[in-house]
Amino acid sequence: MDAPSQGLPEHMTDVPVDTPAGGDGVGVLSEVETEELKSELIKVEDEIATLRQVLAAKEKHAAEIKRKLGLTPFNELKQNFTKGWQDVQASNAYKKTQATLSTAGSKTSSAISSVGSVLSRTLGEIKESPTFKSFEESVGNLKAKVIGNENNAKDGYQSPTATTPTAEEKLPQDSAPF
Repeated sequence: MDAPSQGLPEHMTDVPVDTPAGGDGVGVLSEVETEELKSELIKVEDEIATLRQVLAAKEKHAAEIKRKLGLTPFNELKQNFTKGWQDVQASNAYKKTQATLSTAGSKTSSAISSVGSVLSRTLGEIKESPTFKSFEESVGNLKAKVIGNENNAKDGYQSPTATTPTAEEKLPQDSAPF
């Protein structure tokens, strides 16, 4: 402490302890000095116990005030995290990282956009190619044949898929849930 008895109750004072010339605190002490030191030690230990009691009472009082104000340990922790996050966001390292990631994101977005336009243009070219047109024509012919079979069935020609089963031919449906 800077000043003697600062912050201590009136009956408690800061008392310097002198050490013998040897400097190790152990030396030849008279019986009177030994008794005085033992008495002083008891007083200091009592003061320490009193200070612990005062500190415990102050901590309890502070906790009660916080409870009345609605300041729970969780709220305090949340406020500490919030302040910590704000401090991180204010740091130069965070700002530099954010700027770098923003730039990288923009470049990635631009690259993906370019790939998309190239794919679109390439698919357009494929659609106009003679090979694709030939494939498209073949699929169209196949479709016409399938539709033609359905039309032929009306004229008496039956395809295996064109018949509708009768009620007796229908298989019973299993109504079990699994």
